[in-house]
Amino acid sequence: MPTIQLNGITVDFPFTPYPCQEDYMSKVITCLQNRVNGVLESPTGTGKTLCLLCSTLAWRDHFKDTISARKISEKMGGAELFPDRPMSSWGNSATDGETSAYYTDIPKIIYASRTHSQLTQVINELKNTSYRPKMCVLGSREQLCINPEVMKQTSNHVKIHSCRAKVTSRSCVYYNNVEDKSTEKELVNTILDVEDLVKNGNKHRVCPYYLSRSLKQQADVIFMPYNYLLDPKSRRAHNIELKGAVVIFDEAHNVEKTCEESASFDLTPYDIATAIEAVNRVLSEQARKVGQSDEEFHMEAAVSGLKMDVVDIAKIKMILLDLEAAIDSIDLPANGKGVTKPGSFIFELFKKAQLTFETKSSVLEAVEMITGFLAGSDGIFINTLGLQKLSDIIQIVFSSDPPDGSIAFALEQNIGKHYKVHIQPDNSNQKKKQNTDIWSASATKKQGKVLSYWCFSPGFSMNELVRQGVRSIILTSGTLSPLSSFTSEMQIEFPVTLENPHVIDKHQIFVGIVPKGPDGIQLSSAFDKRFTPDYMASLGKTVTNVGRVVPHGLLVFFSSYPVMDKTIEYWKDNGHSSRIEDIKPMFVEPRNKGAFTEVMDGYYAKVSDPKTNGASFFAVCRGKASEGLDFSDTNGRAVIITGLPFPPRMDPKVILKMQFLDEMRRKATGGVKFLSGQEWYRQQASRAVNQAIGRVIRHRQDFGAIFLCDHRFMNTDARAQLPSWVRPFVKVYDNFGHIIRDVSQFFRVAQKIMPPPKSKFSANCGAVCSAEDASSGCSSSGGSFSSGGNSFVRKAKMLDSHVPSLKKRRLGMGRAVFGNGGYFHLIPYFFSYVCYKFAMWKSTVVT
Repeated sequence: MPTIQLNGITVDFPFTPYPCQEDYMSKVITCLQNRVNGVLESPTGTGKTLCLLCSTLAWRDHFKDTISARKISEKMGGAELFPDRPMSSWGNSATDGETSAYYTDIPKIIYASRTHSQLTQVINELKNTSYRPKMCVLGSREQLCINPEVMKQTSNHVKIHSCRAKVTSRSCVYYNNVEDKSTEKELVNTILDVEDLVKNGNKHRVCPYYLSRSLKQQADVIFMPYNYLLDPKSRRAHNIELKGAVVIFDEAHNVEKTCEESASFDLTPYDIATAIEAVNRVLSEQARKVGQSDEEFHMEAAVSGLKMDVVDIAKIKMILLDLEAAIDSIDLPANGKGVTKPGSFIFELFKKAQLTFETKSSVLEAVEMITGFLAGSDGIFINTLGLQKLSDIIQIVFSSDPPDGSIAFALEQNIGKHYKVHIQPDNSNQKKKQNTDIWSASATKKQGKVLSYWCFSPGFSMNELVRQGVRSIILTSGTLSPLSSFTSEMQIEFPVTLENPHVIDKHQIFVGIVPKGPDGIQLSSAFDKRFTPDYMASLGKTVTNVGRVVPHGLLVFFSSYPVMDKTIEYWKDNGHSSRIEDIKPMFVEPRNKGAFTEVMDGYYAKVSDPKTNGASFFAVCRGKASEGLDFSDTNGRAVIITGLPFPPRMDPKVILKMQFLDEMRRKATGGVKFLSGQEWYRQQASRAVNQAIGRVIRHRQDFGAIFLCDHRFMNTDARAQLPSWVRPFVKVYDNFGHIIRDVSQFFRVAQKIMPPPKSKFSANCGAVCSAEDASSGCSSSGGSFSSGGNSFVRKAKMLDSHVPSLKKRRLGMGRAVFGNGGYFHLIPYFFSYVCYKFAMWKSTVVT
């Protein structure tokens, strides 16, 4: 593999890097050498993950080598060991400031991404390098447990407690083998992702969950989803040591949201009611035994596995009842909008239920014992989610302990400034159960109230990582723009920043702002126009005409599910959907995760079907399709953005977030910068747009078109928020016919110049494979051309009988735009003809 020198570090790279890749690796090494934080944006397709891995591991190896060189130099008494390389040339990584570093000081690399599927892509990239660090990947029992008795449990909480019970009693054969198997070379020295861990666990009859925790102790690199790192509860549960570690957040565009959500909660009346019911079950069972002799009672209590006094169980019930009463006692306005309190109000409220810094540990222990007892009980299933929720919120509210000798009040005020408490009526379908026993709170007969404790400062979680003593924090993604607002939200210093260009050429990308539809109607998804018949009709005609000239897969992103649903419903009622279906069969992103894979498989199959002109996929910004899926090559030749996806303006959480930022901005001192509420509001829309745009160009040889179909994209501010690699190519089209003409010419040239996509491994490869690296052999397209470029490698799957498409039809019925597979050599001529026709028609596009 080629080696390059960057900042005095020798980096092994699988191929000769592009200049932007060298810039990226240089920035990473600068962060690590100087013990500072960095925010690095590099578009998808620039080999970001590969650069990140190689530069980080090269620096770590160099750090280790300089320690070895210093030790050798000390033993040699200053004499040179290597004639051609003096000891001084190894650099000063072996010292941090004035302090000498030792082997125990070599930093662990904690590599976090959003999901395990993304981590699998990263681990596959690691396999493509020359580096072979000791590594492990952390996962949940849900993903890693292989004990049949545990996995047959339907509730995740029951699985956890069932597993713990078996571990305690050493009745799990897989767990019992961990100590012996955790030193085997096949498991220690091999790069294993989650799937590999499970396979090897079954092969060696060793628990993958506890094996990964064991491997973590000696690992150089630890992979995990970033909620494991940002959520204090998960961080404690997985015993993650951060002191001196290098923390990397890949796909970091969601980090600020995860920071806030992991430190927030919503407690509903249903949660409290189910918790009370669960405690009642245990209390009733144990109270029956009190009537027996004390000796017999204690014996049966021990046998039952619950070593708690009835009085202690009753105290937990009283805490729940007091908490319920305290929440219900808060007066709400008649307009039903709820009330908002300062963040510190949560401590005042919890104190009424005897929940304080002093009592939290004993309450948590008691709740854990009751939950474990119920999970291990035979007979009727008892819902323990309410008790688990109580445990979670106690850990969130009392996440930090007051320093020794200090009073809790100061800590409460400091924590509270990052939060707001909101209480509103419960309008959910899960109604609070009516308790009728003498212990019930009288408030249970009234409408319940939801208690929300919302963190509005991502910097609260980030600063906690800094307090834990991390060496460096690196945030990286393909879409972090605008960087200034992103770093402002994090509230920690980022001395190193980068906005990388793309590795593609100008003939690979087309970007057009479309302010008007083919009928001259202004395209605007603003709140007051998005559901007008004229707008929805014009948007339908726009999608239809664009679909005629875009080959293969077309992606259409809406601002929200309600907007998408209502627009498509209008199209169905007025004939627009049938016209789109005739050109590109429509597939709609479902809200239900269970149906998502089926819809995606159907879309990929239709795109790769040589008898069709591809397919169209309709999704929402911030949805699953806009975030985690790879629409490279033919799976996504163009993306239509139908508007600016602002957060719901009247949502209480959005209103409070904006008020919080305005308040913090007014109070800011010492040069600390905060976004205004309005800046944050606009930035949320921009980042969602940028994320959706990033679905199209997925690797060095990819090409595609971007259509920004809303007149507001003409505003200078909106265009300035687009990614830096997109901005140079943006063109405004006042005449709809001209954009059709130009995009037809774009695809005709691109298909002639660019090499055909490589053959693919599976129809739904795009959901799991990374095309970030230009050298990768898998481009994740559902269908592909052979090397000759005139035929498909695979036939499409026959899924029409069950794929949720708006229009059901057999694959063999009718003739597609391009006819049978043998006519694909006519594609360039077809587009030349389209260019000619639209040049003739000019602005008189069919409306």
